[in-house]
Amino acid sequence: MRPLFYGLKMGLLPSGKRALKVSLQAFCLSFVLILLLPQQVRIGGSIGSQILTQIGIFIVTAGVSFCLEISHHFVQVVHTRRCSFAPPQSTAAAETNPTEFILETLEQSDPRSLIQYLAYQDLCAVSECNLEPWRRAAFFEESGETYKRIVTACLKPLEGFSSKIAQALEEYEPDNISQQYILFSAFDDSQICTWCARTLAGLTARSRQEDRYGVAQLTGCNAAVMTTLLSALVAIEACLGKKTNPLPMHLGPENIRLAHFSTVRRPTGTAIASTEGGLHKKAYAMADVLRTSVYQIVSAFIDDLRANAKPASLEKNWISEGRKPIYGSQAVLVQKLSLFIEYRAV
Repeated sequence: MRPLFYGLKMGLLPSGKRALKVSLQAFCLSFVLILLLPQQVRIGGSIGSQILTQIGIFIVTAGVSFCLEISHHFVQVVHTRRCSFAPPQSTAAAETNPTEFILETLEQSDPRSLIQYLAYQDLCAVSECNLEPWRRAAFFEESGETYKRIVTACLKPLEGFSSKIAQALEEYEPDNISQQYILFSAFDDSQICTWCARTLAGLTARSRQEDRYGVAQLTGCNAAVMTTLLSALVAIEACLGKKTNPLPMHLGPENIRLAHFSTVRRPTGTAIASTEGGLHKKAYAMADVLRTSVYQIVSAFIDDLRANAKPASLEKNWISEGRKPIYGSQAVLVQKLSLFIEYRAV
């Protein structure tokens, strides 16, 4: 990991450019005012002395602006720097229980607090990268309890996200401010949902090679992860105007791909996100994250998925049984998964 000073050094030049730009704009504006304002309004002295005064003000303004910009950059570097929620690798705690610290932070920290954001960021980095493979190996311990707790902690934000969208779509009215607020508030935690989706996808995909005890499959976490990701994706696509009703089961992937996705369940909810200011940008970004996450899992298990590509097999192995998806139906999720297996989900 690069030292803290490196992040601060990288902000010196951009901060200087922004400070110079602001100071030049202020200097040009003040110089124009000197030339255009009546004589009695100007500061006393000749034009030359006034220009020298403006140059002095420009220097002071540039210095103050640079201090503000570099301070802002310093706060960004400190608050976005990755924190490792694990004991040092050489200690006894790293050998006995290396995951307890991050699990306690995820489960007990206040929602939307800085320490919770940092914990999810750390978990995402461990799941996706090989910076600390010993920590990821500890997730797949034999009992499966650690893996279940991690998956549960990541599923919770995504399930809340899907629930808010489902509620907004179910009762949406263009003139109802409270329903619009629910839809907007669903994307307030989009950064945490992004880290959760990437973490779940990374762990599920890596379990194909690194899960020696098969805890990901035996505990039902794989099915829960796929169900939650697909349900959230279908909810966002409905928010963007795509159809969510299941197609006839005899249709193949070719016909599913060519089907017309235009409306959601209610006419008043058609393409909500595309009509609500900048909300569609967040919706499209989150849909891309979820789509990439599902493709990551599918790519890791593609041989097994294609060998058992029948809807009944997919529903049994990859869609959670016994509970209804937060949004959509099991038939919709199975059809959606079939598109991913054929690499035709867009």
